[in-house]
Amino acid sequence: MIITLLCFLIDAITAMYLVAIGNRYVWNYTILGQDISPLTFSEAMTYAGIGIVSALAASISGISFGKRLMRRPFHPPHLRRHTDHIIWLLLLTSTIAAWVISKVSLFDLLSTDGLTGAARIFADIMSPLTVLFQPITLPISGHVFDGTIWLENIRTHWAIFPDALSAIIETIYFAFLATALALPPSFILAFAAAHNVMRNYTITRSLYSIVRLFANFSRSIEPLIWAIIFSVWVGIGPFAGMLALFIHTISSLVKQYSEQIETINHGPVEAIEATGAHPLQVIWFAMVPQIVIPFLSFTIYRWDINVRMATIIGMVGGGGIGTLLMQSQGLARWQEVGVMVLMIAFVVWIMDIVSGKLRQALA
Repeated sequence: MIITLLCFLIDAITAMYLVAIGNRYVWNYTILGQDISPLTFSEAMTYAGIGIVSALAASISGISFGKRLMRRPFHPPHLRRHTDHIIWLLLLTSTIAAWVISKVSLFDLLSTDGLTGAARIFADIMSPLTVLFQPITLPISGHVFDGTIWLENIRTHWAIFPDALSAIIETIYFAFLATALALPPSFILAFAAAHNVMRNYTITRSLYSIVRLFANFSRSIEPLIWAIIFSVWVGIGPFAGMLALFIHTISSLVKQYSEQIETINHGPVEAIEATGAHPLQVIWFAMVPQIVIPFLSFTIYRWDINVRMATIIGMVGGGGIGTLLMQSQGLARWQEVGVMVLMIAFVVWIMDIVSGKLRQALA
């Protein structure tokens, strides 16, 4: 019954999707050249009705795409080809719709005014770096090098450096704290989110569903949104950014940890269970030794991600260098933005090297 209902839903959604995309974006926009208007309620109901009718017709006629998709590996080659044709049609219509919805314009991308403005901003952003190499570039251009002017230019372009250094240290530390605080709950919840650990009893299966729901829900909310929520809750600053990363780190690590637990070798588990060991003893002595190295690798990589993400959430009040970067960008101080971009790139580069070496050592 559940499989039949699922196949019906696949047929209805596929038909509704193809009709809606084909009508609005392929026919009206691409072929007729009409503007895309917002989807009205009556249009949505029409597409839904077409999808339901198409699914009923497919179910009655026995040419259900949902059934073919669900049982595709077991179908003869000619039926698999029909399924492939529908999948390719879905990909084609989706690509056309994505192109239209994204308003892709090569004219705007390559326009003279746009390229000139982008080049000007990019030159301002890179000016703190180019001024450092002034002693090398000036003699080549035939100018006389003046060390006093060069030092003055460095002081002017890098005036924001002390504040940016303090802000990026703040960013690194609250990203580290968010990762460290997320480890214990992530480790515990990962076992509750692993199907092979929680499948034996009704109460554990219910707990598994609850933990999975929490992890999926909290992970679906981006750290930027969490940062906005906590900025209102505890005020603008690094504490809000740390809490945002803390919540998102737990949900992400629970997913990664639990999937690693589900792929362990069950031989040691069965051997220890045969001795009459308690379930917690089975977890500790049979599962943990198999997952500790991957867990450490995931954790290091997550800290690397949090350092990069901390820069972004600072732009919405999460503290750190992201807040300072947003202020300079809002005032169009592109030289200050350039200094901070260079510092962020340097920190990310160092973090990438360190995390890579640690992962190699743990492998």
